[in-house]
Amino acid sequence: MSKFSGVIGYEITYEEPEYSGKWVTKTVKRNVHGEIIKRSRRLESEPKVNDNINISNQFSIVADPFAYAHFAEMRYLEWHGAKWRISDISVEYPRLLLTVGGVYNG
Repeated sequence: MSKFSGVIGYEITYEEPEYSGKWVTKTVKRNVHGEIIKRSRRLESEPKVNDNINISNQFSIVADPFAYAHFAEMRYLEWHGAKWRISDISVEYPRLLLTVGGVYNG
């Protein structure tokens, strides 16, 4: 298995303390380390100029307490200079298994 070191982006929504009822979304980036378990890619042809690139890579990361508390808010993983959308998360203590899909456009 290949080693992996990168960034995971979380979108955390919270209520503004000063304003009751106002909710704000904040993006938080955290560095992670782990391994690449599976590598694959697929081109999706649609009636447009360029094909969509989707990967189905699976990453096993060592999770810290923040990752366990906020794994539902994980949105993307930075790998090879691109942000990839996290499509599936499996909790297998002490690790999280992340499956990524297409390019993240958030």
